[in-house]
Amino acid sequence: MTVALTRRPGLARLRPAAGGPLQLLCLGFAALVVLAALLAPWLAPYDPNGVDLGNALAGPSPDHLLGVDAAGRDTLSRLLLGARTSLLGPLGVVAFSTAAGIAIGLAAGWRGGWLDSVLSRSTELVFAFPGMLLAILIVSVYGEGLLAPVLALAIAYLPYVSRLTRSLVLAERTRPYVSAYRVQGHSAAQICLRHVLPNIAPVVLAQSAVNFGYALMDLAGLSFLGLAVPALTPGWGRMVFDGQTAIQHGYPLSAILPCALIVLTVVTFNVVGERWADRVAGRTS
Repeated sequence: MTVALTRRPGLARLRPAAGGPLQLLCLGFAALVVLAALLAPWLAPYDPNGVDLGNALAGPSPDHLLGVDAAGRDTLSRLLLGARTSLLGPLGVVAFSTAAGIAIGLAAGWRGGWLDSVLSRSTELVFAFPGMLLAILIVSVYGEGLLAPVLALAIAYLPYVSRLTRSLVLAERTRPYVSAYRVQGHSAAQICLRHVLPNIAPVVLAQSAVNFGYALMDLAGLSFLGLAVPALTPGWGRMVFDGQTAIQHGYPLSAILPCALIVLTVVTFNVVGERWADRVAGRTS
């Protein structure tokens, strides 16, 4: 006799349904930022590192729509190219922390016992060490660059994903569909990868969207301190740092614009992630 499985596939919930005006606005802004980052080399009107000291701190003009910074570099070009660096770093943080967190949480939640205790205690130790401090220590050893802080923040964000995954797996393993698959002779790996993981993926990915915003903010903070992005690499956090000189001379635009983009992008991904998580929770309740 074939056992009827009524559990709704989780992959069907991966696409966030259209929400209210705020969510639609955030989705549109996120798409615009990503598109600008992808097309930056073709959209940027000038070399982002092109120095023109004779035109330093000039305001907006037909030649430079957003003005130039203290080194005479075009602000619009640096914002466009900086979007690539500012989004690539958080993407690396989220990709690594999500993949590793899912693997750890899935193993801990499904196997339980001593493996759950070891993995849970190990991830809890990471909470005792601030991610920013870990990133600063690693950068101080390996020098400036994007790889070291990305790995450090990914390790710091990993426990959030692993703990969420573990709690979801503990709930899923008691569902009738899991027992049905066990009776039919499916292995633990088949059940976890083909059925449990797709069902918990929407919630985990919603958390990852929120983590993306926080990672962007953390990396921007490190860039502001001169620890993440090298001096000649455009980045929003680095632009805020470079704009301090312009602010002191009464030309704040080169610092305000990247700061505004950081805030808007962080808020955008937080809203999208939280609304997505609420919608998934509402459908499964």
